[in-house]
Amino acid sequence: MSAQPSGQTWNTEAYAANGRFVATLASDVVALLAPQSGEHILDLGCGDGALTEQLAATGAILTGVDASPTMLAAARQRNLHSAVKFNVEHHDATALPYHNQFDAVFSNAALHWITGISGHQAALAGVHRALRITNPQARFVVEMGGHGNVAAIRTALQATLAPFHIDAEATAASFFPSPVLYRRLLESAGFTVQSIALIPRPTPLPNGMESWLNTFRNGVLDRLNPHDRAAAITSIIALLKPILRDADGNWVADYVRLRFHATLR
Repeated sequence: MSAQPSGQTWNTEAYAANGRFVATLASDVVALLAPQSGEHILDLGCGDGALTEQLAATGAILTGVDASPTMLAAARQRNLHSAVKFNVEHHDATALPYHNQFDAVFSNAALHWITGISGHQAALAGVHRALRITNPQARFVVEMGGHGNVAAIRTALQATLAPFHIDAEATAASFFPSPVLYRRLLESAGFTVQSIALIPRPTPLPNGMESWLNTFRNGVLDRLNPHDRAAAITSIIALLKPILRDADGNWVADYVRLRFHATLR
């Protein structure tokens, strides 16, 4: 999922094959949202619409937004063939156009693609404007990458790509904040934080580490020519095998999520 353009590029077929866990592991944050029939809900960073479709099935009225044209095309195709309907629009998370329109804003696995503090300040201001100030139940419910997310993978990428003069962290442009930092950002934007916590979530990768790298760090690896890219992937996998692959050859990524529920102050 993409909240705004960053160092990452998205291949929707690869995402569907290797990233479906993003939607299937979202049950806890969806339960925190507790969507109600008839509510107007904004799905911020809706990606290919898989989770947007699930939320719309509750009877809520969904608007999904994403900055990735390829993801939005997939979401529109899903909407076309879905039994439940939802609206899909192309917007950058840092420049949302909505004012006093939604009972809830929801985001799953998207906000960590927004680069830097200033980008998040702009996004939070837009979310605050989008929520209905007359609704005492108006809420902002999010799960995103948190402090320490995929730390081993990021370290292996950084070490492997440094000889190619590529800063993998800067190129990926991901933002994995601590609860203390994000609470401060939320409160500065006019929210009251009802709950916020880091949640370790070791995540099985049934298609292996190479598929994950080619899906979720595609923008970084695209900086290499095909020969160097293949060699780099081999090196990254060799570094990670002792840490993230078990004796039976199963890969588990070291995910850490930041989950929060905030309301208008």
